[in-house]
Amino acid sequence: MKPLTEDDIRKAMANVSKGEAGRMSLPRDFAELPWDDLDFLGWRDPGAPERAWLVADRDGRPFGIGLRVASGAARGFTSRSICSICLTPRTGGGVALMTAPRIGPAGRQGNSVGQYICSDLACSLYLRGRKGSAGVGDMDEHLSLDERIDRALGNLRAFLERL
Repeated sequence: MKPLTEDDIRKAMANVSKGEAGRMSLPRDFAELPWDDLDFLGWRDPGAPERAWLVADRDGRPFGIGLRVASGAARGFTSRSICSICLTPRTGGGVALMTAPRIGPAGRQGNSVGQYICSDLACSLYLRGRKGSAGVGDMDEHLSLDERIDRALGNLRAFLERL
């Protein structure tokens, strides 16, 4: 992913007000992000843990969305779940239901779209083995890293198109 500035990120937000975009907290490690290993930027808001943010490349430009994390998503969850973006198997609340308000009038009327996503939004790092999926073995796949990245980006694009 091409490195982004704070201004790039705030201007990219498509489904929240300018005020909400202005109040969002950037990732704590923003200055040290591994941009070369990111297919999209996703993070939980350090100041509001029920909020998450995601910025992806869409037609050569940054496109960002605000997400709400379902309450209780990380408590007491012990069964195995799979992220619908990167297809990484996770346990212990490693996958959470995240909902995004739709863009435009539908979103202002309260309509949203939900997706089960890695709760830390670090899909890119799981795909590359830079982060482990605690306690869960990898799926036995015969796809190359590039093919898994393409699949994850396709899954992400499909989610963003539903907004």
